[in-house]
Amino acid sequence: MVERRKLGRGLSTLIPTERVAEPEPTSDAPAKGAAKAAPKASAPVAELPASALRDVPTGSIVPNPNQPRVHFDEESLSDLAKSIKEIGVLQPLLVREMSPGKYQLIAGERRWRAAQRAKLTEVPVVVREISELDSVEQALVENLHRQDLTALEEASAYQQLADDFSLTHEQIAKRVGKSRAAITNALRLLTLPASVQGYLADGRLSASHARALLGSEGSGVMETLAGMAVREGWSVRATEDAVKNGVPGAEKAKPVKPITALRPAGLLELENLLEDFLETKVHVSMAGKRGRVGIEFADLIDLERIYRRMTEGR
Repeated sequence: MVERRKLGRGLSTLIPTERVAEPEPTSDAPAKGAAKAAPKASAPVAELPASALRDVPTGSIVPNPNQPRVHFDEESLSDLAKSIKEIGVLQPLLVREMSPGKYQLIAGERRWRAAQRAKLTEVPVVVREISELDSVEQALVENLHRQDLTALEEASAYQQLADDFSLTHEQIAKRVGKSRAAITNALRLLTLPASVQGYLADGRLSASHARALLGSEGSGVMETLAGMAVREGWSVRATEDAVKNGVPGAEKAKPVKPITALRPAGLLELENLLEDFLETKVHVSMAGKRGRVGIEFADLIDLERIYRRMTEGR
């Protein structure tokens, strides 16, 4: 079976280096001795290759509803609009033709928005004939390579690939060139309570903080600890410790709960080793001489992967 291609080649391989413009109307009797202008094209637009670089009306382009990036920094967008107003759009947008004269963005929404602000009537584009799945992938890879996506936007993009195209975590990982564990861990962020996702979206909590909070016992505890982490400026390690020890000052329902604060030497290291080996979150708790190991999994496919990892070492 032919392996499906991975992403990661970037947009430079998709965009030609020479512009192909619409041809000038020809005259039956050109003036003699007149200087010959450089030809703009040797064929009408309809006969141009799908990847030809051309100018199209800015208003003929619509954004991609599958665009993973939803937040655009207003200040940087304004700066880009000023630059475009002075020197134009240097890097063409990547689009696909939806109907004659109507295009949908694949990549370059930030440049398109800035061009609109700069009141450009036309923008340079590269027209590609690709499927909807490839369109989603290329929009995702552009933002991943530019590191423009927030952790939640990235997770939402992976979830969209899973939902809309019935892809497993393993298939998504192969298509975007990441490990399966990275996809699974990213998707776990979407299970956070809305308030915690808000902290993550506006940058008050990092993705590492959020992943640590996923080990909390219930959404209420998670929201409480998240609020404390934001207010008190906890480090990731402090957040992990708070998750393990519970909410400070809260009444402990289980008599064995305080024992988790007295972790034997080396227990945390073993817990981290288990997490690295299984590529998922692992909880180790002690009560006297006995203990308990909890292993988190995203779905049944992930559970099967963990089982194979434990029994076959892979």
